[in-house]
Amino acid sequence: MHLLHISKEFSDKDINIVSLREHLDTTSAAGRCFFSIMGAVSQLEKELKAERAAAGRASARARGKSGGRPKTNPERLEQARILYENSDKTAAEVCNSVGIGRRTF
Repeated sequence: MHLLHISKEFSDKDINIVSLREHLDTTSAAGRCFFSIMGAVSQLEKELKAERAAAGRASARARGKSGGRPKTNPERLEQARILYENSDKTAAEVCNSVGIGRRTF
């Protein structure tokens, strides 16, 4: 929930915030103004972060990059499974010898 929505909800319910450390008091006009400004700044930061992330993904796509983890070779997984089932090696040893991660296995 955004700070502006919280501010509106609190004022509708006649709830005031008094912060002793920041000397913020929403019973005064200056306190309500500060609370509103901080809500607007918070919203701005959230939207800028989303815009930058979208721009970064678009730039990566334009360079031919795709997100996510690289795909594991199914043949390596099958080799690891066979080796694990037919030997006394631990899963970690099998993964090291085949070259895949333990969690992937």
